[in-house]
Amino acid sequence: MFIILKRKSIALFFLFCATILFSGLLYPLSQSTITSSPASALCVVLDAGHGGIDGGSQGSTGVYERDINLAITNKIETLLNNMGISVVQTRRTQDGLYGVFASGFKMRDMKERKRIIEESGADLVVSIHMNYFSDSSAKGAQIFYKPNDEVSETLATNMQNFFTKNLENARKECKEGDFYILTCTQTPGILIECGYLSNPEEEKLLISDEYQDKLAYQIFCGIVAYYGLE
Repeated sequence: MFIILKRKSIALFFLFCATILFSGLLYPLSQSTITSSPASALCVVLDAGHGGIDGGSQGSTGVYERDINLAITNKIETLLNNMGISVVQTRRTQDGLYGVFASGFKMRDMKERKRIIEESGADLVVSIHMNYFSDSSAKGAQIFYKPNDEVSETLATNMQNFFTKNLENARKECKEGDFYILTCTQTPGILIECGYLSNPEEEKLLISDEYQDKLAYQIFCGIVAYYGLE
């Protein structure tokens, strides 16, 4: 009886080992695999522009830029995290970063964004915005890059090509942009104007979940392609 039980235990042990080995073959991308991949060494700061009492541009539907910015930023974060890339967001709610008092809120808000970028040790800053112009015919997503920064310019150029090929009305060229969020630290960065809320047709696209997914995916593809992680 003892011998039979012993043999049965041994058989169960080998069956257990085989199960573990087989499951490893079926699911090779374990958490340890992801965290040891080249992507896991990267950190991206995603900056949803505006927030709180600073709503940014407003479309004819009443939608505020701050809300669309955050929605798209959250979608980009999900895509990057799924790739194993670390993400730090400057804001995760509709609120601004200026604290309790409204006086001088804009500068306090921007300085807080600067602090977050510096303390993150990020490889890249991506700031998300919506555009607005007095001429309602203006339209098209466009990327601005940090002045005199080769990494920023190359990334912006490559990503603008993704936009031109895959997004409605996208501009053909990126531009240098002397924006505080790009120049306040040494970190390479781009600012993306995802489209014009002043254009009724483009506003309809920008407030749609489907188009926001499309935008987020193109931004994700641009980042991943630049760092050679396809």
